Amino acid sequence: MHNKQPKPFLKWAGGKTQLLGSIQTHFPYSKENEFVYIEPFVGSGAVLFWVLNNYPNIQNAIINDINTDLINTYNIVKTDVKRLVKILKEWESEYHKLAELQELKKEYYYSKRDLFNERCSDDTTQASLFIFLNRTCFNGLYRVNKRNKFNVPIGSYKTPMICDKDNLYLVSGILKNVHFLNGDFEDTKQYADENTFFYLDPPYKPVSKTSSFNSYAKGSFNDDEQKRLNRFCAKLSSEGHRFLLSNSDVKGKDVQDDDFFDRLYRDFKIERVSARRNINSKSSKRGYLTELLISN
Repeated sequence: MHNKQPKPFLKWAGGKTQLLGSIQTHFPYSKENEFVYIEPFVGSGAVLFWVLNNYPNIQNAIINDINTDLINTYNIVKTDVKRLVKILKEWESEYHKLAELQELKKEYYYSKRDLFNERCSDDTTQASLFIFLNRTCFNGLYRVNKRNKFNVPIGSYKTPMICDKDNLYLVSGILKNVHFLNGDFEDTKQYADENTFFYLDPPYKPVSKTSSFNSYAKGSFNDDEQKRLNRFCAKLSSEGHRFLLSNSDVKGKDVQDDDFFDRLYRDFKIERVSARRNINSKSSKRGYLTELLISN
């Protein structure tokens, strides 16, 4: 197991694994450098794990997300992985036994979803429920309604891996020196010093009127929030911090203002890169599209 590197333990809409090559070209530090890494929207942490695996001299890693359930899960993987694994192994065994019993399988899934939404369990059980639902729901999508209730239906996986024990232990080890925050993205700036790199992966602006998948926390990340993020990036740049931001490429798409990002980030470098997205429920609408990488 010591030859393996930790990798994201969650499925996540818009995960950045396939863009790591492009992200690497924008990385301002070498493996020998000491620097602070800050990620205000962590999601599944694909870039975080890549950085931790490849840059051994990081002075500090500050990770934030507004999603309280997500940050609780990271903290439990970091601090109570043994009990987490025990719970997930038990649930995995129970779930796999229902592989051919569709109605009972649905009943099991929805009972776990209801328990998660009650949010009355201890933190480790709540984190276990988060991972269970992530591994068994439709497309690994995390979506909540306005009451912060997780509402994704059961997925079609027959016997999904719910507990990747080896990876969870590896992740727990590499997170020991990572500091997690659960607040607004602007709160992260206080942790920056003169050698700091910010990677920002906010909820994407929808590329059509029907393609919004950004309700992963109570409230929405609308155009006003995108503009506030732009002001935050401008402030980072004016203070000498390096940043890289990713977002959807709405230009030429079915949106009212398809020059939105080109105008908003006209003072920065904008690169369009190709990415494959598989989240649409209709297979005909999945495939390659362009995304934006914006840097100073």
